Amino acid sequence: MTENATTQDAEPEVTAELTPELTPELTPEQEDVLEALRDVVDPELGINVVDLGLVYGVDVDAERVATIDMTLTSAACPLTDVIEDQARDALDGIVTDFRINWVWMPPWGPENITEDGREQLRALGFNI
Repeated sequence: MTENATTQDAEPEVTAELTPELTPELTPEQEDVLEALRDVVDPELGINVVDLGLVYGVDVDAERVATIDMTLTSAACPLTDVIEDQARDALDGIVTDFRINWVWMPPWGPENITEDGREQLRALGFNI
């Protein structure tokens, strides 16, 4: 896998919305990327980035390069390198390369957490 690039854009160009009421049909490639990203765990909360609702969109082009629109629970989070390294490992063999487009709008909130994510947080003692 080649070196990935990251950007910090104000607003994502979302091609696969992950908000349940807006979710279009995902391609098999997008589904594979999302499934692989379930192995990427937020280092502070211990829950994967998909179930935390941090992944806003995924696009996979014809060359199997994935662009992932992702946010963090806080714009001041110092752990982007850790998440990028985990993503690199998780996506190895799934796509030829990837790019994380770090986005901050809309801001992340607990309402983005999936039901699976909520169950995992409750199991860790969080009241959500």
